[in-house]
Amino acid sequence: MKMPTDRIREEILREGLISFARFMDLALYCPETGYYESQKDTVGRGGDFITSVSVGNLFGELLAVQFAEWLETPKMDSSGLKIVEAGAHDGKLAADILNWLLLHHPVLLEQVEYCILEPSPRRQAWQKETLARFDQYTRWFSNLEDLSAQNPGLTGIIFGNELLDAFPVHRFGWNAQKKSWFEWAVTIEGNKLVWSQIAEASLPSSLQLPPELLDVLPDNYTIETSPAAESWWRSAAQSLTHGKLLAIDYGFTDEKIFSPARTRGTVRAYHRHRVSDDLLASPGEQDLTAHVNFSAIQRAGESVGLKTDVFCTQPQFLIRVLEKAHQQGPFQQLTPQQIRQFQTLTHPDHLGRAFTVLVQSR
Repeated sequence: MKMPTDRIREEILREGLISFARFMDLALYCPETGYYESQKDTVGRGGDFITSVSVGNLFGELLAVQFAEWLETPKMDSSGLKIVEAGAHDGKLAADILNWLLLHHPVLLEQVEYCILEPSPRRQAWQKETLARFDQYTRWFSNLEDLSAQNPGLTGIIFGNELLDAFPVHRFGWNAQKKSWFEWAVTIEGNKLVWSQIAEASLPSSLQLPPELLDVLPDNYTIETSPAAESWWRSAAQSLTHGKLLAIDYGFTDEKIFSPARTRGTVRAYHRHRVSDDLLASPGEQDLTAHVNFSAIQRAGESVGLKTDVFCTQPQFLIRVLEKAHQQGPFQQLTPQQIRQFQTLTHPDHLGRAFTVLVQSR
């Protein structure tokens, strides 16, 4: 079986070099051997990183509270309702959401089909194992196109938690001497994967800077763009006839993309809870993620008719949901365990600082 490194080397030998976006795609999604294909237990204390889902059930339960409110509004047609999750990992978040709806909104759950977008047969098998007890409510699709073809005119919720940060990104560097951008690429030197450059690259128009700022950018200053994430969001928006499109992820707006403190961009590698800048090391054995440009994602949705309802931090979003849930009854008294989970999800020293929530609707 060919490893991601083998496939990367073969492609570089054939092409001379590849963009970092292509390297990231192969390292993470190479069939059978990419990081997300071969690494099942990547999340939690025993994995490579911690997510809101791995903190405990509370995150999924609060999402379920918000989803129920959205789906039970008078404007939402109850026939054929969908909750669509993309990037479901091992299915735990889906299980937390479905379990909450089963306990507190069983009538609504009978009207809802929980759809998971997952192109990998291997990951589908992991998810189906986790969600075995919810088999009657769940259905899998390989991608948005498959979902839309079988469900034209989708009504409900499409969401991704830490989805957009895993889309491949192009990395651009600044040549201070030539006053121009280049694209970082990957090639082979001897037997080692090394960085190379594609000269005279163009940034998206939204990221163009005035000359006075370009004059002070240090040599090799690096940023990223993710056309793939923007394209996915636009496609998801187009498939939604009525409902909500939700992203929870870490990222920046346009005005915060350029920061003197981030001279090497935001892409990082994660392995065993250690963060590394060695992005080319051990393809397939470490996670690669980049901060999301939320301004670009917001524009992508609005370009096809969505309205932006919410753009806030994860703590702000979850606090609002908890306050409403407290008034309605389910969370009138938090257990000590739930209190600890909520503090981890919202405190700036834990997960509260990093994550942003974007909700758009049609």
